[in-house]
Amino acid sequence: MGKYVELNNSNFESTINEGLTLVDFWAPWCGPCRMIAPIIEELAEDFDGKATIAKVNTDEEQDIAIKFGIRSIPTILFFKDGKVVDQMIGAAGKNVIADKIDSLL
Repeated sequence: MGKYVELNNSNFESTINEGLTLVDFWAPWCGPCRMIAPIIEELAEDFDGKATIAKVNTDEEQDIAIKFGIRSIPTILFFKDGKVVDQMIGAAGKNVIADKIDSLL
């Protein structure tokens, strides 16, 4: 059973370095972030073993958000072997995000 990974300064680089990783930049006070949270959890199960699904709380990990120029949330960055290959800004439906992951695998 897949579960998303909570990222912080100590595990961020090692998590995104290999394969495809979706990183959801969010904050607890963000309405649209809370709206897509169940979608992120479902995607973690759906893509278990194929892609890593992760989240960064921008309130707690401001350094990571600044490093990637996150100005609005939710922002989803897609990393392939450590490099940003795509991004989505704002809330999106599960099918839209799943299709993006499939296209990058």
